[in-house]
Amino acid sequence: MRLKAEIWVSAYLTRLRLANIPVFVVAHGDDTGGAVLVKLNTLNGQARLFQRSFDIMSGARTWVTLSEGAEREVDEAVARQRSFDPDLWVIEVEDRNGRHLLDEEGLSD
Repeated sequence: MRLKAEIWVSAYLTRLRLANIPVFVVAHGDDTGGAVLVKLNTLNGQARLFQRSFDIMSGARTWVTLSEGAEREVDEAVARQRSFDPDLWVIEVEDRNGRHLLDEEGLSD
């Protein structure tokens, strides 16, 4: 069973804050079924945008890079995604060391 988006986002924000990693909700999506994008801002003009992907063959959920490069270009990718998905959550993580914690246990659910 899949977690509601609102619950997953809340848990993710808590985990980041416990690790002293600044995080912001840029766009509040649908509480139940909204997809989530995570933008990692490394504070040097570069960014990466992650999207959760579902592998139909294995049933696994993983985070894949949707866009990477200059922050402006990543922001444009976010805007494109939001233009056709108004239920989308956008979370921005700011960390010079590139930490996003998406690879930690429990965050792929």
